[in-house]
Amino acid sequence: MYINYRHRIFGLDVIRSIAILLVLFSHSTFLLFPTKENTILNAIRFFGTIGVDLFFVLSGFLIGGIILKQLNQEHTSFKYFGYFWIRRWFRTLPNYFLVLLLNILVFYFLHDDIINGICSYFMFFQNFSYPHPDFFTEAWSLSIEEVAYIVGPLLLYLLILSNRRIPKRKQYLIITLIVIIVTTCFRYNFHLTHFISSDHYWSQQLRKVVVYRVDSIYYGFLGAYIAMYFKTKWEQYKKVCFYLGVVLFFGMHTLIFLYDIRPENTSFFYNMVYLPLVSLILLLFFPMATFFKTGGFLKTQITKISVLSYAVYLINYSLILLTIQYFIDLSQATFLFKAFVLLIYWIATFFFSYLLFVYFELPMTQLRDSEFFKRNFK
Repeated sequence: MYINYRHRIFGLDVIRSIAILLVLFSHSTFLLFPTKENTILNAIRFFGTIGVDLFFVLSGFLIGGIILKQLNQEHTSFKYFGYFWIRRWFRTLPNYFLVLLLNILVFYFLHDDIINGICSYFMFFQNFSYPHPDFFTEAWSLSIEEVAYIVGPLLLYLLILSNRRIPKRKQYLIITLIVIIVTTCFRYNFHLTHFISSDHYWSQQLRKVVVYRVDSIYYGFLGAYIAMYFKTKWEQYKKVCFYLGVVLFFGMHTLIFLYDIRPENTSFFYNMVYLPLVSLILLLFFPMATFFKTGGFLKTQITKISVLSYAVYLINYSLILLTIQYFIDLSQATFLFKAFVLLIYWIATFFFSYLLFVYFELPMTQLRDSEFFKRNFK
C-alpha cells in the first residue's frame, strides 16, 4: 500500500488511529458479550464513544484548516466553494454509498427484507432530527459530518457574498460561533421537551441526532482558527494544553463515576454541557499532536491504520460483526473460541478495509486529484 507521507501530519494520524482503535475495541465487547454489562465492559464501550468524538473534532480541525487556507488565498467565489464540496464528496461519498449498498444486500440476503425509509440514508436524513434506525447504525456519525460540511461553508459563502467589508477570517469565526450557538439552542429545546429515562434513550435521542451534534465538528473549526492565527501560542502552550486535557478528561469522568452522574438524574449537564465540554477537552490534545513526530516502523504502522480508518469505521460493525453474530452463537462459547472469533473479526476488518481502500477509495481520491478533475471543476 503506497502512502504519500509528504502532506500528512503524523500527530493527527496518531489521533485518527487512536479513534478507530477505540471504536474497534468497543465493538469487540459487543461481539463477545452482546448482552452483558459490567464496569470494565462499560469503560471500554465508553472509550468507543470518545473515539467518535475524536473523529468529529479532527474532521472539523482539518476541514476548517482547508477553508481558512482557501479564504487566505481569496478563493471566495462559489466556484471555489463548489470545488471544496466536490473534493469532500469524492473523499467520503463513494465509500459510504458502496458500503450502504452492501449493507442493503447483506440485510436482504440474511433477512429477506429491506428496511423502511432506506432512501433517507442516501440523503443523510435518517437521523437528522430523530433517532437513527437500527440499520447500518454507524452511519449516524457520517450524517453529522456531511451536514456540517455543507451548512458552515454555505453560510460562510452567503455571508461573504452579502458583506465583503468584514475580514474573511472574522466571517469564518462568526459562522463557526453561529453554528455552535444554534446547535446549543436546539439542545436546550430538547432539554425542555424530553424526559431522559436512561443512558440509552439519551444516546439515541440526542447524542446521535444531527441537529443536536453539528457543533462537535465546529469546535474543530475553532481549533483550526487558533492554530492558524495564533500559531506561536498554539506551539508554546502545547504541553500545558495536553496535561490540562488529561486532568480535565479523567477528572471530569472520575467525578461522574464517583457521584453516579447519569443523563436520567442530571439531564441538564448531559443535554447542555457534557458533549461540548468533551469536544473542547479533546481539542486540548491537538496542539501537541500537530507538532508530534517520530519515524521508523511505528510511524509506518500508525499511518497505515490512519489511512484505513474510514474504511474500517464503515465496515467493521454492520457488515462484519453483525454477520459473524448471525452465523455464530457465542453465548455459550469457551474463552478460547471467543478469542479465536475475535481474532477473525479483527483480521477480517482490516483485510476487507484494505481491499476497500486500495481498489475503491484510493482510485476515487486519485480521480479527484487528477489533472482532468482540476481542469474541469476547479
